[in-house]
Amino acid sequence: MQERYNISLRYLKGVGPKKVKLLNRLGLKTIEDLLYYFPRRYLNRSKLIPISQIKEGEYQAIKARVLARGDRESWQRRGFSIVEAAFGDETGKIYCVWFNQPYLKNYFKPGIEAVLYGRVEKYQGRLQMVQAEFELLSGDKDAVLNLAQIVPIYGLIEGISQRYLRKLIKHALDEFIPRVCDGLPYALRKRHNLLNLAKSLIYIHFPPDENLQQEAYRRLAFEEFFLYQIPILMRKMRRVQKKGLVHRVDGVIFNSLMQNLPFKLTAAQERVLLEIKKDMGAGSVMQRLLQGEVGSGKTIVAFLASCIAFDGGYQAAFMVPTEILAKQHYERIKYQVSNIKYQDRKIKIGLLVSSLGKKEKEKIYRELKEGKVDLIIGTHALLEEKTKFKNLGLVIIDEQHKFGVGQRALLPKKGSSPDCLIMTATPIPRTLSMTIYGDLDISTLDRLPEGRIPPQTILYSPDKRKEAYKFAAEKIKTGRQAYIVCPKIEESESFGKQSALEVYRQAQEEFRGLKVGLVHARLRQVEQDKVMSDFKEGKINILVATTVLEVGIDVANASIMLIEQADYFGLTQLHQLRGRIARGVHQPYCLLIADPKTDEAKERIEAIVNLSDGFKLAEEDLKIRGPGEFFGRRQHGLSDLKIANPLTQMHLLKEAMEEAKELLRLDSSLTQQQNLSLKEALKKRFPEYEELMAVG
Repeated sequence: MQERYNISLRYLKGVGPKKVKLLNRLGLKTIEDLLYYFPRRYLNRSKLIPISQIKEGEYQAIKARVLARGDRESWQRRGFSIVEAAFGDETGKIYCVWFNQPYLKNYFKPGIEAVLYGRVEKYQGRLQMVQAEFELLSGDKDAVLNLAQIVPIYGLIEGISQRYLRKLIKHALDEFIPRVCDGLPYALRKRHNLLNLAKSLIYIHFPPDENLQQEAYRRLAFEEFFLYQIPILMRKMRRVQKKGLVHRVDGVIFNSLMQNLPFKLTAAQERVLLEIKKDMGAGSVMQRLLQGEVGSGKTIVAFLASCIAFDGGYQAAFMVPTEILAKQHYERIKYQVSNIKYQDRKIKIGLLVSSLGKKEKEKIYRELKEGKVDLIIGTHALLEEKTKFKNLGLVIIDEQHKFGVGQRALLPKKGSSPDCLIMTATPIPRTLSMTIYGDLDISTLDRLPEGRIPPQTILYSPDKRKEAYKFAAEKIKTGRQAYIVCPKIEESESFGKQSALEVYRQAQEEFRGLKVGLVHARLRQVEQDKVMSDFKEGKINILVATTVLEVGIDVANASIMLIEQADYFGLTQLHQLRGRIARGVHQPYCLLIADPKTDEAKERIEAIVNLSDGFKLAEEDLKIRGPGEFFGRRQHGLSDLKIANPLTQMHLLKEAMEEAKELLRLDSSLTQQQNLSLKEALKKRFPEYEELMAVG
């Protein structure tokens, strides 16, 4: 039923112009959006617990009346509101706290009855729920949807209530379910004992019992995995069939560099290099993802791969997300190749970044086109139309998640089927890599070079900040350098900058007699580079910075990092920042100042303090945040998984993948009549489908 995708919500009963705008903010524009807006969880109201029987440390559901309500501003953070309310039933009393949701003070009027769901904890001797999910019970006649045994709980914004959304979804199901067309073939559903789509959508929103809710969940997750895998597998099939370059994998330049390396490669680097050599000599297009945390030695592996391209007379392009990183790679690689020659000339390394002058850029464009530059290192400037190559044979993309899918596709198009090596410092759990990177071959650097000392991570509460600064000062006095990192607060774009300035002024007072520098993303590039350069040369003892450091320079002498408001950073981000201080011979220390309020923030801080292995942290991050948010919105090229979870449904993912493989074996381009509706479903579900099929 194709028309179901195109019907606007404004034609649904109960949706006026104001509600349409609010629903749009939730990402709900069409009937399909509404039907596929799945509950975050369910509340089984047959299991409501009296306050006197609730258990500390567990998630509980209660029904109680508002006894009193108050609101105030946090004394620690200006503009950060706190709403508190006391609730009671016949058996006892509990307090609830919500952060930065000032509008809630209008909801909790004394006497109003509510159902609350959250984790119960003890604070200052009293029972409390923090950030509890709630629903006000107004006593209207919609009780069948809101007081049934199992009630769906959705993600909301101000102006949209649970009751309203349930009523709207029920209207949509009643009117449109008879016209829903199932995209999964009947034979496939029968093989895996899956419900049909109509029943699945009904039971996922309004399940009569827990068993049917689980059956609906399994069917919808299977469908999502199945649809997700098809374009990925199609791309891999196309790539394997596509004729590529045959490189000379043990040529003069490669062997010369290997013999002159001032250090021994790790076993992991040698293993990955063999995988790359096999690809580059095979004659099909290499599409390999190289993953390894900060400091694992990805850059030298990438440059050795470039030397394989040079040996065949090909050029290589190395694209990175920031100018600072581009210049760092440029200087380091230029030094490494200074003594290597071939065909009576040295290897020519070029740098192409936006801040270059017009004449310098024109010279680089000309030399690239004439083949006089062997390796070009640059930022997004490499994607400009003027950048043309004589014979591009290898594309390297560093920190791939910083570039969009379309951007990553542009650089390889500047050559004739060049090989592609994509690098990331974000370790990817196997469960997630199967889902997202099924079209790539994956290499992993799972060992750090010899001599690397893992950082010690120490947690300080905000009231112990002075102790953290004192600890840092003692280490700096021994000749070490330090970073102080401040978060970027999303709610107010300017707050991150103001916070950094405030910490900068505070650091100048705390570290009198020492040189303190400041760098953040709003400084002009030339100013950022100057500060970073001064820090690297030791002219600055302490560098206060925002997350521009996440992909930053290596300073071996910087062995202390103090992270302010660490609970505002993601787990992967914290680990990457921490990796910046594990570059020298001195014991590194990562000092976290944090006062985590939510369960998720507490789990993140606990993980970063107790774990140092990037891959274990990545698994933990996936558990905490779920697969949809692991990379941030749309970073992996497909819309976030809405319901399927590769972490807990690995068996289902494998079953869906096998079905997708079999389908494509029989109809590799989905042109057979019985698969046309499936192809249409792919385009509707994943707006990036056509773009993805063009990549690689």
